[in-house]
Amino acid sequence: MIPSPFEYVRVSTVDEAVAALAEHGEDAKVLAGGHSLLPIMKLRLAVPSVLIDISGVQELSYVRVEGDEVAIGATTRHHELEKSEVAQVEVPLLPHVASRVGDRQVRHKGTLGGTVAHCDPASDLPTALLALGATVVVQGPSGRRSIPITEFFLGFFETAMADGELVVELRVPRTGDGGWGYEKFTRRENDWPIVAAAAVHLPDGSTGVALANMGGVVLRASAVEAALAEGKSIEEAAELAAEGTSPSSDMHADAEYRSHLARLLTQRALKVASGETGASTAESTAA
Repeated sequence: MIPSPFEYVRVSTVDEAVAALAEHGEDAKVLAGGHSLLPIMKLRLAVPSVLIDISGVQELSYVRVEGDEVAIGATTRHHELEKSEVAQVEVPLLPHVASRVGDRQVRHKGTLGGTVAHCDPASDLPTALLALGATVVVQGPSGRRSIPITEFFLGFFETAMADGELVVELRVPRTGDGGWGYEKFTRRENDWPIVAAAAVHLPDGSTGVALANMGGVVLRASAVEAALAEGKSIEEAAELAAEGTSPSSDMHADAEYRSHLARLLTQRALKVASGETGASTAESTAA
């Protein structure tokens, strides 16, 4: 449970971070809040020789409206997102989901960019961002580029970032008072979700639906989205939630039970988004 030795480099600007990544190469890892990286270092699942600490990069901590989108800096902490008045008005799904990540200690240290870059298939906020159709902005030696979030998560802990790049911003459409819902099932209050479902009515009239822990990455529930677009009922659409997924079986749940949870939680999230029912307490009750 002790990480291997590493060199620590603290930076204060994005340019300094990019330069440090270029200098130290593939042996370096970016540290923001540490709640994703440090546990896997303790287990020796990651053994970087250099940690580049960007937690003090103030230029990456913000939540602001830019045109039809809300721009969120990568070092914005979950607590800051949860309490952001801009987010609460313009994209309320995100502060709600942020409020349900871990406990207060996690929310005061964990960052939005960190949880996206970590690419854990059981992560709450990446699931919400996927339902929203967010864009991930990364920066490296060649400058900035934007990656649709549907193309960003490639596999278990694997993203579309190139060597020397880091996440600097997330951009999401302004949904305003459009309906949304987020439902997750956990064994204990602060656990990762065994399965979670996010649903949100988007400005273009479509409904985005995404699932956590139903495969190697967070997944769009494409069959559900298509069924809703065809005019199917919520109940009919939710029955398709497990289509195209590959849930695992482990000590917490087998694949069949996860598929059941995906259908159930998707239906609940869609009904909340449509105003048919209030938010449930799926995280504390058996499903």
